Order: sequence, then structure tokens, then C-alpha cells
Amino acid sequence: MSNVHHLRDAQYPQHPEPLPPGAGDTYVDVGVHNAETLAYGVYAAPWEQGTPVGTAALYEDTYRPAYESPGPRASQEPPQPPEPVLPRQAYAGDTGPGGRAARRRGTRRSERSDSPLRRLFPLLPQALVVAFLAGGTTAFVAKDKAIELTVDGKPRTLHTFADDVGELLAEEGLRVGAHDVVAPAPGTALDNGDEIAVRYGRPVRLMLDGRPREVWTTAHTVEEALRQLGVRAEGAYLSVSRSRPIGRGGLALDVRTERALTIMADGRARTVRTNAATVREAVEEAGIILRGQDTTSVAPGSFPRDGQTITVLRITGSREVREEAIPFLVRRTEDPTLFRGTEVVERAGQPGLLRVTYTLRTVNGVRQKPRRVRTEIVREPRAQVVKVGTKPRPASVRGADHLDWQALAVCESGGRPDAVDPSGNYGGLYQFDTHTWHSLGGTGRPQDAPASEQTFRAKKLYIRRGTAPWPHCGPRLQN
Repeated sequence: MSNVHHLRDAQYPQHPEPLPPGAGDTYVDVGVHNAETLAYGVYAAPWEQGTPVGTAALYEDTYRPAYESPGPRASQEPPQPPEPVLPRQAYAGDTGPGGRAARRRGTRRSERSDSPLRRLFPLLPQALVVAFLAGGTTAFVAKDKAIELTVDGKPRTLHTFADDVGELLAEEGLRVGAHDVVAPAPGTALDNGDEIAVRYGRPVRLMLDGRPREVWTTAHTVEEALRQLGVRAEGAYLSVSRSRPIGRGGLALDVRTERALTIMADGRARTVRTNAATVREAVEEAGIILRGQDTTSVAPGSFPRDGQTITVLRITGSREVREEAIPFLVRRTEDPTLFRGTEVVERAGQPGLLRVTYTLRTVNGVRQKPRRVRTEIVREPRAQVVKVGTKPRPASVRGADHLDWQALAVCESGGRPDAVDPSGNYGGLYQFDTHTWHSLGGTGRPQDAPASEQTFRAKKLYIRRGTAPWPHCGPRLQN
């Protein structure tokens, strides 16, 4: 009795179907690597009881895709010969007449020879691959562009898939700013054979005729930059060579254009063309020498402007020192011992002394007003102190009010309260000496007292001595 165990039962013990009778203990390997392969359009029905082991019921597959519908040409087309079987690597269990390799070869022959799809489209996969590759290559070639890119005057040819100028610059890592020039503009579409130029901006710290400016240029040399900026370079002074290249970092450039000046000197007018930096340089270029204090009508260190007229000033001069008085101040203080309206100088003032230095100049033969250049205080002024009376004045002196005191004053001093005789011993309206004045209650000098106080003191003197103090003019009191 053969012992055949179907491996399906060993692998799937839950299978409800019993083994076929007479199976015995013989093992049949139907694993995933040696299962029988059926031809296209044929399938095996499930195993049924009574079917010999290793044999499956074959049924025709009636399913047909729409593209395999039989037609007149399909039915008349002769069958294709079977393709040759290529050798493959053998595995254990595949050798022998009944092995898995033999079964697979037979099944593959049947599948290749019986497949309706292969009969209808034997070269379909190869055609699809060729068509795909051909289409992709055409698109690839169509998007590739040969572009000539010139950066700061250095051209090179490159291939790109970029759609526009900006995308190409981004691919090349070229960053452009507000002062850079790109032609055509970054948003312009690209075509094969286009030319693109990139010129980077360079900062130039320009000093043009004494006026500083900060400008940008895409020029590569100083001469090209001057043309681009519209600077007239004929006859101009340049701080660097015209052919000097301008790097990306820029440079500093001093330009002085040629200007026409009229210079008046020594009675003559001279017209010169110069690119001098100062008025002094322009005057010297005209052959005029400035000596000593000579100068010009405009500041010698200023920048000469086109069309300017400059006058040379021939200057001769000297210095003079003068001494001038400094007025003193007057300080007044109240004194209750003095009659109201009376002022007495307690300390006489003294003026100060100032030493002043002047320059005396003659410009082109014309004498100028002296100009003070230095002052020096030699002596400080001393203030004058004056006492001011606040005591009420007496109304009269009994026995003397009826006399003609005006006539006496006119005779003694001409009616002047501050009169002083030639000897300096007598003063005032009535020519008091200082001793007599003080004996009558007066203070200071009589000529410094008010006229009313002098008359009051004279009346008191008359009561004491009569007309004796005025031997010549005393009789006038009785008129």
C-alpha cells in the first residue's frame, strides 16, 4: 500500500476534503516553487474526489478582453512558432523527467504558443519602450538651449534648461542688484542662441571740481566711467590714470575740469584757463606773485569757479599803539549831615589806562580805516565817591535876607557856583576859603556845594563879620 500524503494536507490540516483513495504514504510536492503552470486561457478546477493524484481537470477560459475579440484577420492569422527556451540556473529538485523544471518548461511553451495576446501583439513591449525613449529624448533636446553669457565683458557659452533670464542667473549663482545692468531684463524668455550680458555696478567716490559725490557706474575703466557720467575730461586733472581699471570694490576719483578765470593785478587783466585746485594756485599759474600781506578778493584757499573774476590786493601796512583813558564810575551815598540838594565828593575818581594796538593798511594805494587788533589794560579805573545831603535846608538867616546876594555873587565869581580863583585858595559864588567854609558848617570844598547852600553860608558869615570878608564887592549888598 503506497503511503501518499498530499502536502496540502500537511500545510493546511484544516482542509475539509479527504485524500483520494489509494493515496498511500507517497508525498507529492506542490509547493509554490514547483506548482504546475497552465497555459493562457486554461485553468484547473478544484481537486475532486476520484481524480488521479497529480491530475487536475482542465477547463477552457471563455474570458476575452475587448482588444482580443476574434476577427477575420485574427482567425486567419497562422499560429506563431514557439520561442526558444533560454537556459536558467537549476535548483535542487528541478532535475529529472518528472521534476519541476520539466513541468515549468512545458507549461511555458504552452503559454507562449497559445497566448492570443502574444499572437496579436508580439512586439508590443518593445514598441512601447522605443516610443517612450524617443519621445523623452525629443522633449529633452527641445528644452536644452545654448546661451552665450557675458559677465563684465567675459563671454562664455553654456547649455541650460532655464525658461527665462532670471532663472538662468539663479542657476549660475549670479546675484544682481539695483545698480547692476542685465540685458535683456531678468524676466525675458530664453531661446536657443540668445546672448545675455551682465555688467556689475561699481561705486565711485567722485570729487568733481571741489564738490564730493557718490555715484555708481558699470564702466570698467576710469575713462569709460567719465564718458558714462558725462564729465568733460579734456584738459582736466585726474587723480588716477584714465586707463586704470575699476574693480568691483570701486575707487576714489578726484577730477578738476578746465575753467576760464579773469585775474586783475597791478592794473592789468589776465584771462587764463586752468584746472587748479585753489585760487592761489590759479594766480601763480598766471605768473602773479603774492608777497608779504598780499591777498586776493576771494579766499586764496577756495576753489576757483568757471568765469570767476579774481582781484589781487597789494597790501602794505604797519602797527600803531595808542593809550586811551578808561572812564571811572561814580558812587553816591546819602549823608544826613548835609542839607538836601548838597553833594560832596568824598573821594575823587581816577580814570584807567588802556593800551590799544591798531593796524594801518594801504590796499592798492588806498589808506584803510585803522583796525583794532589788540587791547591791554595798563591801569584799572578808580570809582569816585559822592555824599548826597538829606538834611532839611533852613528857611533863612535873620538880619541878612534883605541884602542883594546876587549882586555880591556876580561881583565875586561872575555868578558861577563852581568858580575858583587863580591861586586855587578861594572858590564858589562868594569865594570862600576852605577854613572859613568849614567854620560855617560846610563840608568838602565850597565850589562843590549847591548855590543855595553857598548863599546860606555867606549870610551866616555876614552876621558874624559884616562885609569885611568881601572888601571890594561888599558894598554891593546894600544896593
